[in-house]
Amino acid sequence: MMIAAVLCLCAAVASAVTGLWSIARLHSIDPVQQVLRGVAPTQLAAAVMLAAGGVVALAAPPQVGVAALVVCVVGAVGTVAAGCYQSAKAVARREASTAKAGCAGSCASCTLSCH
Repeated sequence: MMIAAVLCLCAAVASAVTGLWSIARLHSIDPVQQVLRGVAPTQLAAAVMLAAGGVVALAAPPQVGVAALVVCVVGAVGTVAAGCYQSAKAVARREASTAKAGCAGSCASCTLSCH
């Protein structure tokens, strides 16, 4: 149980560092960087969940510790997955509206080559 709790705490630190690093970077026009920056708040939330699970796993009786650890890990993974999906969807929507605005909304005025 102690190994799982320590691994959970290490994952919490890694998630927090990655989230803070993404927030600290400058804004970019690159869609990948925009998605990574958009996921940063959910990474910080996942870090808090993982840290809570690790602390409870270290302090609580084994049965309670295992349950808390499982719930916190599943919650953290689900939170980051939902954040990735929402961030990618927002960036894709923004990119689509930018591309549509570039052609003024009609094929007659568009100078882009289509497939």
